[in-house]
Amino acid sequence: MVREPSLTPGKTLLTVAYFANQFPSAVEPYVGDEIRELRSRGLRVIAGSARKPQGAGFATTESDQVSVTLHPLRAWLLLRAALLCLRRRRRIQDLVKRLLLAGHESPLQRAKGLVHTLLGAYYAVLLEDFGVEHIHVHHGYFGSWIAMVAARLLDVAFSITLHGSDLLLHGVYLDTKLENCRFCFTVSEYNRQYILTNYPNIPAGKILVSRLGVDASKPAQFLGSRIDSQGTNSAVSLLSVGRLHPVKDHAFLVRACAQLRALGYDFEGRIAGDGPERRTLQRLIHEHALEDHLVLLGHVPREQLDSLYQRADVVVLTSRSEGIPLALMEAMAHGKIVVAPAITGIPELVVPGKTGFLYKPGSLQDFVGQLLLIHSQIKPPGQCDPRYRALSFTMPLDWVRHGAAVQVRNNFDRRTNLNSFAEKFIAELGTHSRSIHCHENPLLQQIQLSVQRH
Repeated sequence: MVREPSLTPGKTLLTVAYFANQFPSAVEPYVGDEIRELRSRGLRVIAGSARKPQGAGFATTESDQVSVTLHPLRAWLLLRAALLCLRRRRRIQDLVKRLLLAGHESPLQRAKGLVHTLLGAYYAVLLEDFGVEHIHVHHGYFGSWIAMVAARLLDVAFSITLHGSDLLLHGVYLDTKLENCRFCFTVSEYNRQYILTNYPNIPAGKILVSRLGVDASKPAQFLGSRIDSQGTNSAVSLLSVGRLHPVKDHAFLVRACAQLRALGYDFEGRIAGDGPERRTLQRLIHEHALEDHLVLLGHVPREQLDSLYQRADVVVLTSRSEGIPLALMEAMAHGKIVVAPAITGIPELVVPGKTGFLYKPGSLQDFVGQLLLIHSQIKPPGQCDPRYRALSFTMPLDWVRHGAAVQVRNNFDRRTNLNSFAEKFIAELGTHSRSIHCHENPLLQQIQLSVQRH
């Protein structure tokens, strides 16, 4: 029986462990945002990370706002973890049985699952002294198995947030994780329907949409583009923001740029991000002789991204799989034209011709065509590609820029969506946000509860 969280006079309502693959992480700012939001509601949140954190970006000032990290592993804690597995083996025996005897996972995946089971026990050992009453894990990768095992061993419930690739490409043991979690957040309605279709035994009420968001308070520059103000001979500035990983498919963008140059498209491209694909992309850029047209900027600190968005005319995304990417939201909040593949939850953000442009997934021809169409609306009819001249000015870009900014402000505002996340999270734990703080003085407790009831 899973131990239910309860209200204890004289302390905050809940102690929640929030686990991520790596924390803090510059490319996943929403993890820190959600932890801060839950803490602001009075929850004691123990931030956790499977990998050693890289960089700063998340300060903890209160004494009870601690964090735990699995690495570097310590031998004596591993021994305690192994003993914990033995003592409480009945709590996890069905999970081990699923690892070894059911499903269609490869031998390597099963072996990794056993290692992650031990790491789950290790995480449980790290949490034993904190009185954790619930564990939440962000992403469905290996960290979700670790969190699930730790929750079992500690006799508490766990929940999970799923994004894109962790659900659509790398959903290893996801059936078990969904069956065992108390509730599951996901970032788009597309993802929710995907889960309910592919895992029909999961109750619909268990899967909740919790959208991410960006700062939509800054005024968008949608009344005229940089090109409009600088003259028609300026090159179109293309920008792509994202880690250099195969799933982001920046190689697709390089090939598209080669076609654009061959067609006489006047452009300058920048890719902001770093990752394992950097050398491959550098080689492709060299092979296509694009050094004067396309630049890899490497990692760009978040505080410097605003200037990149302001300089860009078109922000492009070429991923094979996504949730709803923050890069698109940020570009649209700046009132920029975006071009993205019509995959997963992206059409919930980018409405063709109204808030941006979509292309057929994997179609280089359609992607290039969308850029040429946009180009035809930037330059006067006499200077654009003849194939698109008739379409010029039929879809004023200023309206698209305006629609993009309004879309983000109305549906993908960071402050609004963080508030919604916290309310849903607390509600799913059977509590209410306004009951989180309890005064130590019994009389004040009674007054507080009386006010809340009315």
